[in-house]
Formats: sequence, structure tokens, C-alpha cells
Amino acid sequence: MLIACLGWGSLIWKPDALPVASEWFLDGPQLAIEFARVSDGGELATVKCANAPPCQVLWAVLDVGTVEEACEALRVREQIPKDRQDGIGIFTPGNALVGVIAEWAIPRQLDAVIWTDLPPRYEDVEGLVPTVDDAVSYLAGLSGEAHAHARVYLERVPAQIDTPYRREIISRLGWQ
Repeated sequence: MLIACLGWGSLIWKPDALPVASEWFLDGPQLAIEFARVSDGGELATVKCANAPPCQVLWAVLDVGTVEEACEALRVREQIPKDRQDGIGIFTPGNALVGVIAEWAIPRQLDAVIWTDLPPRYEDVEGLVPTVDDAVSYLAGLSGEAHAHARVYLERVPAQIDTPYRREIISRLGWQ
């Protein structure tokens, strides 16, 4: 089976136990991505965000035999609890899903595509999208190790994930 994993954040530089079997290719689908999830590590992580303009994400082939194995590996990498019903997105040709991922995956003859599908989170509220001012204020308010970690995260996200929030954070906080 040819199973791809989409990425736009720390999966790219820190796949950990995710069995990535190729380089990260730059020609993934265009998805609405934004720095809109305060993660458990404190950084403002990139997530799919309905109102964000699309960015071209990255993708890699996984060394797995089944979609279930791929999803479990991604769940473990992302530390998503087993009892959580969301968090991993899946596309397989032939299911009812149509859209940008299907249009991208089918010509590549992929058997499946998976991705981290956690929602935005702000002020400990799942699904709450911070405003750009909230995002900048949140990051500006961090100190010490949390500040350093959040800054390194933003700087390591691939440059093609060029979002409005990222541009404002760089402009207002001077992060490069």
C-alpha cells in the first residue's frame, strides 16, 4: 500500500516514531492552515483552520502496511489519547469524500492519505480560534523556556506555510 502523511508543522523536522519512508515533498495539497492551536508544549501550533487562506502543505510516504497502522503511528506521534474519536484525518479513494485532498491524492495513485486533524485551541477551548491579536499577545506573554520553544517552533515550520498570523508574529515580535 502507498500511504502518505501530510505535514505542515513539527512532523517535518521531528517525526519521532512516525515511520517516514521518503523525504518530505513540497508539493502537497493546498489546505487552510494557521498558527491557531495552543499545544500541550506551549507553542502556537499549526492546524487546519476553516477560515485561513490555503497553503501548500508537505507530504511523505509512510512505511506501513495498512491505513490502521499509519493512523496508529500518527496518533502515537501526536500523543492523541486512544479514546479521542477525532484527531486523525483519513482519505482513501473510493470513499464519499471529494475535495482538495482527493483531487491531489488520486492522480498520485495513493491508497490513502492521513494527517493530524486536531482543531484550533485557545484559552483551553477546543475549536476556539484565536484572533491574530490574541495569537501575538499569547506569544509575547511567554517567557523563559516556553518562549524559546514557541519561537523555535515558528521558525522551523517550513517557509511555504506562509500564513497571515505568521507574517504578523514575525512583524510584531521580530521572530524570523
